[in-house]
Amino acid sequence: MKKSYVYIACLIVFLLAIVAIVVKYNNSEKEKESMVYELLPRKGAANESKEWKEVQKKAGVLFEALKQDPNDINASLKLAALYIQEARESGNYMYYDRAAMKSVNTVLKIDSLNFNGLVFKSLIYLSQHHFAEGLAAAQKARSVNPYNAYVYGLMVDGNVEMGNYDSAVADADKMVSIRPDLTSYSRVSYLREIFGNYKSSIEAMKMAAEAGGQGDEHTEWTRVQLASLYEKTGDYKTAENLYRQSLSMRPNYPYALAGLARVAVAANDNKKAIELYEKADGLINDNSMKEELVDLYRQSGQDKKATDLAKQIIEDLSKDAEAGDKDESIGHYADRELAYAYLKVNNVDKALEHALLEYNRRPENIDANETVAWVYYSKGEYSKALPYIKTALKTNSKNPVLLSRAGMIFLKSGEKEMAKNMLQQASGTNSYVGYTLKAETTTAMQSL
Repeated sequence: MKKSYVYIACLIVFLLAIVAIVVKYNNSEKEKESMVYELLPRKGAANESKEWKEVQKKAGVLFEALKQDPNDINASLKLAALYIQEARESGNYMYYDRAAMKSVNTVLKIDSLNFNGLVFKSLIYLSQHHFAEGLAAAQKARSVNPYNAYVYGLMVDGNVEMGNYDSAVADADKMVSIRPDLTSYSRVSYLREIFGNYKSSIEAMKMAAEAGGQGDEHTEWTRVQLASLYEKTGDYKTAENLYRQSLSMRPNYPYALAGLARVAVAANDNKKAIELYEKADGLINDNSMKEELVDLYRQSGQDKKATDLAKQIIEDLSKDAEAGDKDESIGHYADRELAYAYLKVNNVDKALEHALLEYNRRPENIDANETVAWVYYSKGEYSKALPYIKTALKTNSKNPVLLSRAGMIFLKSGEKEMAKNMLQQASGTNSYVGYTLKAETTTAMQSL
């Protein structure tokens, strides 16, 4: 009899716990639904710009429209677009991705096949590095409207990140045939770069930059990408001119400032590079700039500053990842970035953990394979690195960093002819690949 009472008591406690969890979950969902995502202040001079005032005004109009009618699909879509662009402008992707996804989900609850809603959902997933989900959403949008160019662009992005390169090429061809513009030409350029053709990649990116409006953020982003292509081929003069042109069109554009910083690094002017990176970092949240600063601080003898910043990067990236565990609408898969961040603090075991997490999500992607290969190289496990670096080279990419890393892995694995081939290709571009890697490859070339 006593056992029966104990059983009943345990069952009641269990049921009460379940009820409490459900109530807490429902309350949490209601909070998310009722939350209004105000615009966050921009960093530095951008917070005083005329453009920022206009963005705030537009947001105010949309907030008021949704206050009057929460089911206003047009207002929700415009607000989602505003949030997505503000993420690009500020670098506050986690906050604005969550805000945009809330607006998009409002639309899709009303109309599950709303084309623009599906397009935005795909775009947000891709921004969060949820590449499989982003590709699936884009494919669903295509089923609603197979004649829209932009949706094929999203499929290009998703297929590239998942390692489906032939499908990405087919999607890019379809995109250009429907609407040849900045977004389609830039994707063609990116694919040509992946397949190792820098000359035609530059031609396509030039067409993309010329197709955009001068000073527009998307145009200047494209111009910066064009300059980056020149960097990778060792033409730093042209790259510098393009970065300066971008800054004349869009003053204090952080990505152009970061580009000038890279040009300064290549010219061995670390002091100037640090100043430029710090200025850019003060304008936008971007961990890639901080990672460059870590290396520059170390080279300049500022070890404590470098270590503190490296730890901050890991902390920031980890917060994004942890947020994703709690809420799939805001989570950012940052394992590839975390792998490299942990390498900067010599924690190779954590680096491998994150590199493999990234690889397991997209085993055909060349960047994911390169990351695993380089972590194994850093651990001194060269035979394990070899198959991954071979996969990373499958598209015939001529990225000088990839070629340099491949050369070092082949050398340590005893494949000297392959090592020599890779290192000669990398050095032939005269492109800066980083202080440590450059030192390693220079020594290696002397031994071959």
